[in-house]
Amino acid sequence: MAKISAKSANTTSPTVVATTYAPASGIWAWIENILNKIPLPRWAIYTLFAVALFLILLIIICCCCCCCKRKKKNKDKEKIKLASVKNSVTTSLVQPDIEKLKKSQENDYRGRLQYSVEYNFPKEEITVAVKQAAALKAMDLGGTSDPYVVVYLTNDTRKKHETKVYRKTLNPSFNETFSFKLPQSDIAETDAVMQVFDFNRFSKHDVIGEVRLPLRDMDLNHVIEEWKELGAAGKSEYEKLGEICFSLKYIPVTSKLVVVILEARKLKRMDNDGFSDPYVKVQLALNKKKWKRKKTGVKKNTLNPYFNEEFTFDVSLEQIQNVDLIISVWDHDKVNKNEQIGKIFLGCRASGNALRHWSDMLAHPRRPLAQWHSLQPAEEVDKVLALKSHIKLPLPRR
Repeated sequence: MAKISAKSANTTSPTVVATTYAPASGIWAWIENILNKIPLPRWAIYTLFAVALFLILLIIICCCCCCCKRKKKNKDKEKIKLASVKNSVTTSLVQPDIEKLKKSQENDYRGRLQYSVEYNFPKEEITVAVKQAAALKAMDLGGTSDPYVVVYLTNDTRKKHETKVYRKTLNPSFNETFSFKLPQSDIAETDAVMQVFDFNRFSKHDVIGEVRLPLRDMDLNHVIEEWKELGAAGKSEYEKLGEICFSLKYIPVTSKLVVVILEARKLKRMDNDGFSDPYVKVQLALNKKKWKRKKTGVKKNTLNPYFNEEFTFDVSLEQIQNVDLIISVWDHDKVNKNEQIGKIFLGCRASGNALRHWSDMLAHPRRPLAQWHSLQPAEEVDKVLALKSHIKLPLPRR
């Protein structure tokens, strides 16, 4: 009976099978253990992992790009170095157009200039008229220039004339005429030069280009008027004397003219050791007569002196219209006589950059305005100034 009940029990009750998962082993067990310790849901953990993986890939890509750029730069530097090798087959193969690029830069279009030339045979005088310019090269960041023209003859480069400065234009109309004494015997060896400059207040004036006319190739029996393209310009002869920077300020209320001599550069060598001992004279002339004068200290053995010395003059409003401000740079000599290196004058009788600086000072009272000026030969400036010498009255006899 007991056996039958046992069989029946086995046939009637279903067999229960316990399903158990084998515990993870190895690295997966280690990862599972770490994930269980993190107090975040699994979806958040997976999201953070994906973001981290994306950032790592992004960093790797950036590093690869930087390496590629460095390789390209190194290749470019190697190409540039090849250009310095003369008569090299490798250079001609890698950079065959270097010379063409240089020539194209030198022959870059600079604009056109209209002028006229007339020679008076009885007076032995030549007249050069600067009419206008067109399509000048833009020298400023705004796409314009501040052009003016310097006119001179190569037989006497000390005598130079400047037109007015025209602001922010590539098509200025000058309409200015200049005359020069020119003997007929010098015509065959003389060129008339018209250099177009871009005015800069605080830096060196840039040369846009020039027109050079060999007078021996011209028929001077009649007036010549024509347009001509600007070519590459040579160095201005004024640069050999050097440049000087000074500021001007006029105070109408107190009738004070303040001149600050700041510095000079590239002065002409006057001593045997290749240097100079420069100092500056600041002189005022009233109604073409010498009036007041002051001077700076001497700077020893230098062609680029720094002065930063201020001078104040009493000049009324009535006098300022008839005053000439004369700035001259001298070389000090203990044994021999002091020599003039160069000179420049400002005032209502001045022209070009000097007149512009003076006009700006009067237009902006109480404001110091600094500017660089090219020194000119003293003889030329003295001739233009034509100052009258003081006439000493005889003392009364006792």
